[in-house]
Amino acid sequence: MPEEILLLMLDDETGRLQERAAPSGDFAIAGAVLAELALAGRIDTDPTRLYVVNPAPTGDALQDRALAQIAAATDTQDSRHWIETLAADADDYREALFARLVSKGILKRVEGRFLWVFPERRYPVISDKEEREVKARIMGVLFNDEIPDPRDSMLIGLCRAGGLFSLLLSSAELDRVQPRIDAVADLEELNRSLADAIREIYAQIARYAPMV
Repeated sequence: MPEEILLLMLDDETGRLQERAAPSGDFAIAGAVLAELALAGRIDTDPTRLYVVNPAPTGDALQDRALAQIAAATDTQDSRHWIETLAADADDYREALFARLVSKGILKRVEGRFLWVFPERRYPVISDKEEREVKARIMGVLFNDEIPDPRDSMLIGLCRAGGLFSLLLSSAELDRVQPRIDAVADLEELNRSLADAIREIYAQIARYAPMV
C-alpha cells in the first residue's frame, strides 16, 4: 500500500509529486505502513491506542522499521501519535519507496536542475500498469455495493485521509460517491483513527498558523 499511495500522488507527466498531495500525503504514507502492519497481524488499534500484538519482523524493511519503533516505546500511544511520528520521517520513506519502484521498472530516476540552479530528482513513469490496476480496484469498490476486502477498504481510507480522491475524480463524481467512500473507509478502525488523527493535526496547524 505505501507504494500504491505514492504512485497515486505522482504526476505521471512530470515525475514530480503533485502539490495537492502534500502535506496530507505524508500522513497517508505513514498510515499505509501502519495498515500493512495491521494486515500482517503485527499491530492492532482501538479508539485510544495502537499497540503491538506480534513483534516478529515481517521481512519488509519499512514495515519492520516502524514496528521496531512501536515495540520499543515505553508508553502506549494512540494512532495519531504514530501517524505523526512516522510522517516525520516521510522523506526517508518516500526515497525508499521510489527506489523500490525504480528497481521494479515502474519508474525511472531522472536527475536535473530546477530553474537551472537547484538540484532536482524526478521519477517519470515507465510502466503505468500498476497505477492503472490500483485505480481500477478503487473504482471497482466505489461504484458497486459489494463489501470490499480489508486491504481495499484500508486503501480507500488512506486515499480519503490523504485527500487523494480530488486527484482521481472530478468534483461531480466525488460528490456522488462520497457517501460510499465514507461507508467503505469506516469499516476499518485504523481508517477511522487515521481520519480523526489527520483532522486533529490540521486543526492544530490552523490554530497555530501565523495570521497573514
